[in-house]
Amino acid sequence: MAGTQIATPESPTAVAGSQAGPAASAGSSFHAALRILPAAQRQAMFEIYAFCRAVDDIADGNAPHAERLAALDAWRRDIGACYAGNPPAALQPLSAQIRAFNLQQPDFLAVIDGMTMDVVQDIRAPDAATLDLYCDRVASAVGRLAVRVFGLEESCGIALAHHLGRALQLTNILRDVDEDAAIGRLYLPAEALAAAGIGPGTPQAVTAHPALGQACAAVAQEAQAHYDQAYAIMARCPARQVRSPRIMAEVYHRILARLRAQGWRAPRQRVRLPRAQLLWIVLRHAIG
Repeated sequence: MAGTQIATPESPTAVAGSQAGPAASAGSSFHAALRILPAAQRQAMFEIYAFCRAVDDIADGNAPHAERLAALDAWRRDIGACYAGNPPAALQPLSAQIRAFNLQQPDFLAVIDGMTMDVVQDIRAPDAATLDLYCDRVASAVGRLAVRVFGLEESCGIALAHHLGRALQLTNILRDVDEDAAIGRLYLPAEALAAAGIGPGTPQAVTAHPALGQACAAVAQEAQAHYDQAYAIMARCPARQVRSPRIMAEVYHRILARLRAQGWRAPRQRVRLPRAQLLWIVLRHAIG
């Protein structure tokens, strides 16, 4: 094992950092979306969630880079052991879910690769292709695991994971722009910054630029396009199979709407969804 505590539905561990992807950073909204699942699916998703939180804790930890890379490599070996039929004792519950839902090894490894991107060097104004790869690894790969648990038909599920994962992750990036800058990270794409007339600089210098809102608005527009695609896909799926992704989509889509309404002029308030709204969203989809 990578030396990280594994969370359970009864005692989830805390997660550090903001850019591990929605499964690791969504907190109460993610748990709320999963609580409405049947028991077997719920347990599988909490095992996936525990994995995401564990590798995220490593990526965003304070250990030297070499130690964090070694810990992530240990996770690669342990995931490989699960697929080879000899999982470490602590991963036997995850291994059981891998077998039960035919979860794919490349998706687990993609998540680890995404965490590795954050460890190798602080991401700062990546080009659009690199950002898309990052979103695929830390968010859409988790979605590809999840849609198997939800029972979605494969092509529909893969498409939903692609679009909803990117929508949620881009929303994360827009919401957490100041928190990320404070730790030396900047996930806004270089192309959007250049189009806004923002040149190279430190993350904090970029986020203080008066044209930041123009760059963020471009990313928000891309996120909205992914939400539109995700909603269209979910409309074609059996309703009971997409209740949890609908909750996550609505929660994060509302956060995006609040961000766009607030704008990105400094000083910025961190946008949160009121708990009453979250509970209403969950109840509406749970009984729908």
